[in-house]
Amino acid sequence: MDKVEITEVGPRDGLQIIPHIVPTDTKVALIRALVASGFKRMELGSFVSPKAVPQMADTGEVTARLGPLPGVRGMALVPNSIGARRAIEAGITDLLFVISMSNSHNRSNVRRPTEASIEDLRTMLAEIDPDRKLTLRIGLATTFHCPFEGVMDEGKVYATMERIAAIRDGLEFSLSDTTGMAMPDHVKRFSRRCLEGFAGRATFCFHGHDTAGYGIANVLAAWEAGVRSFDGAVAGLGGCPFAPGATGNIASEDLVTFFSRMGVETGIDIDQLLEAGKIAASLKGAVTSGHARSIPRERLLGNGVPLQDAA
Repeated sequence: MDKVEITEVGPRDGLQIIPHIVPTDTKVALIRALVASGFKRMELGSFVSPKAVPQMADTGEVTARLGPLPGVRGMALVPNSIGARRAIEAGITDLLFVISMSNSHNRSNVRRPTEASIEDLRTMLAEIDPDRKLTLRIGLATTFHCPFEGVMDEGKVYATMERIAAIRDGLEFSLSDTTGMAMPDHVKRFSRRCLEGFAGRATFCFHGHDTAGYGIANVLAAWEAGVRSFDGAVAGLGGCPFAPGATGNIASEDLVTFFSRMGVETGIDIDQLLEAGKIAASLKGAVTSGHARSIPRERLLGNGVPLQDAA
């Protein structure tokens, strides 16, 4: 049976845009519910300035209360060497560093051009990880579409990725449809180009939003291109505070049911995940999305029959 890795990004990417501060106890309860669902990889928070993202000010306390999570790779977003050191002190060695492929979005997001972020990444790694012990995911924001510049030029994006890949072998690139406006043919074509061009040098995942309703279609496009790792947020939480109009992440429940109906193993218990979704949906100020939570349980997985086998 084919397998897919689904990374749960709700506790970081999903919560960061909620205007009301989610209590630390609630964050811990949500993460534990997601761990119980079977996720083996998860964004736990970010070590950024509390002035920039107040929702993430307690990430250190969240990770301390959680303690060890056997079998789970906990990730944290870091903006620079200071954030990286804080994450490492908290026991996190899987780091996420975001670089926008669009200069306009990078300036909106982190107040500097893309090239400056690439140099910051180079400096950070030289300072904190000379022995290359950290696992690093590079979130390539606006890979396909930018809220300020429109559809991205594939050649320019690929060239920027080459400059990043030259810093260090073994990076993981997250091809990110930040605005949720990418088209499936674009996702499939560019994903295939990346998998072939960076073979042996980098690995890839797809991170999508569902603004235009193409989220799952883009997931299928990336899957058909050969991508085997995808991001989702419980109850479809999320949205980029620096990408006007972008809605939430593709709902993890939708990803799990979609792949399950295709006969692809996810390792996620959908019933447990739906329970975790109730916590997410109850958060004050949260905007949720997705389809799976509104479908009767007996119909959700096609009565256990993979979609391609159903008459």
